[in-house]
Amino acid sequence: MKTFVYFLRLIRWPNLVFILLAEILFHFCIYKPLYPNAGLAVDFDFYLIVLTYLCIAAAGYIINDYFDINIDQVNKPHKVVVGSHINRRWVIFWHMFFSLMGIYISTVAFPFKQYWHIHLSNLLTILLLWFYSTNFKKGFLVGNVVIAVLTTWSIAVVYFSKFTFQQLMHPDIKDVANFRFAKLMALYCAFAFILTLVREALKDMEDIDGDQKFGCRTLPIIWGLKPTKVYIGVWLVVVIAMLSIIQLYVIPFGWWYSILYCIAFIIYPLLYVLVKLRTAYVSADFKKLSLYVKIAMLSGILSMIFFYFLL
Repeated sequence: MKTFVYFLRLIRWPNLVFILLAEILFHFCIYKPLYPNAGLAVDFDFYLIVLTYLCIAAAGYIINDYFDINIDQVNKPHKVVVGSHINRRWVIFWHMFFSLMGIYISTVAFPFKQYWHIHLSNLLTILLLWFYSTNFKKGFLVGNVVIAVLTTWSIAVVYFSKFTFQQLMHPDIKDVANFRFAKLMALYCAFAFILTLVREALKDMEDIDGDQKFGCRTLPIIWGLKPTKVYIGVWLVVVIAMLSIIQLYVIPFGWWYSILYCIAFIIYPLLYVLVKLRTAYVSADFKKLSLYVKIAMLSGILSMIFFYFLL
């Protein structure tokens, strides 16, 4: 039983639940209301693309812990699983298993000729996760951008799996549903991308001791804490401004419940982070602010529920 618990920790099960929730809500609360005539086959393909991405994400978390063992022993020694509770050889086995399983499942659901963009994205995701763990994570800014892109792709992959490559290249611009679907995908992807950049920078400041010891070139190590805080602050201002403008835009539609929800559960936590960032100096401070960003991200994902009733 203990081994299973450590295995769940190795694959970061809360993060997988986070991804699962985002993809389920995007499909059932945005796609299905826009395309009410979509059949059961579409749902089946959706379940397979979700399973594919969860397998690939789990493989990414596993290989990240494998290569991060020395840094984690400094930053969070009580959470180290690789080598302490699960043999390193088994860790590599599970990485290979989940990676190959993800590729296999997608080939079952999507014919290669029509959906080669999905298969290519799966391969690129696996490679990016590998190189992130081995190289990118220790580099200046590139690791944060890679994680932000992959987080964004966890939503975008659902969108792109709905269309063949030919349909993507020659979209029906007269179809209102297609336009709304693309617009909402872009909105949530932009939100995920920016907040992931913010959260990754906060995590870099939280883990600065271990990262510095093993030669990482993260933002706070290269720039220092104050410039990194400015970097985070700028992104927070951008996303808060974006969200505020969107709320002003939907006022004429009378979407008062969604407006109040956004202000209370998304904008407010981000404003809290922006205000408290100035007086944050130690690891515990940055960990707390990172939690607030995660709450805002979760609230953003749950906001998709409103579209089930509004679209």
